[in-house]
Amino acid sequence: MTFFEGLPASPEHRSRPAPARPVWAGPPANELPVVIHVGQFLHRAPSLVMGVRSLEVYSTGCCIEIAWVARRDGMSEHEWGELGSKGFRMPMGGRWSSESGLLFGIEYADGRKAVIGHPRPGMFGTESAVTEPVLLQAGGGGGMGTGDEWVSSSRLWLWPLPEQGDLRLVARWNDAGMPETSIVLDGNRIVAALDGVQPF
Repeated sequence: MTFFEGLPASPEHRSRPAPARPVWAGPPANELPVVIHVGQFLHRAPSLVMGVRSLEVYSTGCCIEIAWVARRDGMSEHEWGELGSKGFRMPMGGRWSSESGLLFGIEYADGRKAVIGHPRPGMFGTESAVTEPVLLQAGGGGGMGTGDEWVSSSRLWLWPLPEQGDLRLVARWNDAGMPETSIVLDGNRIVAALDGVQPF
């Protein structure tokens, strides 16, 4: 008899349908998005370079791919460690602060705004539906490339897609010496890309 023989039979498993994920909570799992190349810098300085690589357009929203490289540039060991921890600690929930950490936001052509990690009414099980734009962390990562440099990326989920007009992507990272800066994302290209989104 082998190690795995003679084990008791597992009880019958009755699967329960998973609750439907809200449309604002992330990209649809059953779609192949259209990728739009962006290739624009948000910030360029000796200690920090940050750029927007691309957009993935889905039927309900889009993912924004951002990458950056931070360099130690004379910081003490303590300062360098603090900068790294703040870069990965996106503002979330009750800990949200407009002064610390790496901040991203989106402004629609009609003036509506969404800020990373900023809760919207209806997101936490209340009876009201989420109606205001949502910007969420949807992946990314990175780490020290060398002792004096680290590379990282962030994938942001934006809901909903713009109906018309451009989007303005805004970023700020006071701790890394990056003032508020922004680039414009072409709303017409985003809307046109909808025709190419494919279901699985």
